[in-house]
Amino acid sequence: MLQEGDPAPDFSLPADGGQRVALSALKGAPVVVYFYPKDDTSGCTKEAVTFSGLAEAFSALGARVVGVSPDTPASHDAFKARHGLKIALAADPDKEVARSYGVWVEKSMYGRKYMGVERATFLIDSNGRIAQIWRKVRVPGHAEAVLEAVGRLQ
Repeated sequence: MLQEGDPAPDFSLPADGGQRVALSALKGAPVVVYFYPKDDTSGCTKEAVTFSGLAEAFSALGARVVGVSPDTPASHDAFKARHGLKIALAADPDKEVARSYGVWVEKSMYGRKYMGVERATFLIDSNGRIAQIWRKVRVPGHAEAVLEAVGRLQ
């Protein structure tokens, strides 16, 4: 399992708007990579809207925010358009990146076990190392806490 101080696993994923997001291309600045289960679900929408609402504050600190889920780039495009999101959304349909970050896990709901994405956020410093990890994220107040942590990196 990844720990704070470890090098962040690199990735290159298709993203919204026909773009690609590569972690190695973002080196030299802080990067917030947050994993979420699914576009357009209540908790995931609240999280994306909150991160998006703070996009300018993250940018002012030199940080980029990237949301990652198993959804397709087309799903991300629709999700961004529907909610006016201002952050990058990357598609991980094979769950390879989720596995490399340890967030593709067994979950349980109403006694039924299944595999899914654990809501988690990784703050990666300008050298590509994991500065802070939030696991099993609760959405209220989370994006604000991440923004504060980015501010402490300065």
